[in-house]
Amino acid sequence: MPGQERPISVSVVSHGHGEHVKRLLAQLGVQAAGVVGHVVLTHNLPAAPLPTPEGGWPFRFTEVFNERPVGFGANHNRAFGHCQSAFFCVLNPDIEITEAATMRAVLECARQPGTGCAYPELYNPDGSRQQNEREVMTPWALLRRHVLRRTARRVDWASGAFLLVRADVWRALGGFDEGYFMYCEDTDFCLRLQLAGWRLARADARTMHAAAWGSRRPGRHMAWHVRSLLRLWTTPAFRRYLKARQ
Repeated sequence: MPGQERPISVSVVSHGHGEHVKRLLAQLGVQAAGVVGHVVLTHNLPAAPLPTPEGGWPFRFTEVFNERPVGFGANHNRAFGHCQSAFFCVLNPDIEITEAATMRAVLECARQPGTGCAYPELYNPDGSRQQNEREVMTPWALLRRHVLRRTARRVDWASGAFLLVRADVWRALGGFDEGYFMYCEDTDFCLRLQLAGWRLARADARTMHAAAWGSRRPGRHMAWHVRSLLRLWTTPAFRRYLKARQ
């Protein structure tokens, strides 16, 4: 069976990202051959099943069709239910993996003792660096970043666009907190992971992410982001993390 003995299961959630998904799956089949054993694709909006490529999928492929949309965390948590490998990878559909060394480098980083979650550097299509590793989002940190335009002073969490997590760590933490919707799930997860004694580590790898940045414009995405921030600031994990880093 395709995918046996390969260490990574990948979860991708599509919101009508048909062409992005097809490109990403093709890239995983070529660039991550030998390390990705299972891909779970969740359609969070109505979509037709993907056609099986000539010669079949180069990994186990599970396609999930939601009857109604659910949140970022819920989708990936459900996908983890299919995970039988040592590592679980959360990937946005608009990630591009164009080099074979990328996934292997992130895997090698995640295998280091004490590392619970690894991630690559993310870049915009124009070649500029994304801020996919950030300081914990206190009101003061947000002011420094968005108003004063200052860079983060430390790395407390990494973007959920590309995270490779030890499966036993994901299981122990219970995955993403589904009380969030679309935003701050990755922040909360990274804080809880470090509070549990695991390290968050950047791999010596880079890849492209064509991010839409919907929460930066007035509308429902911004409202969801604000609601998630307010929830984050009232959680015990947030307070414990701020106290522990002092």
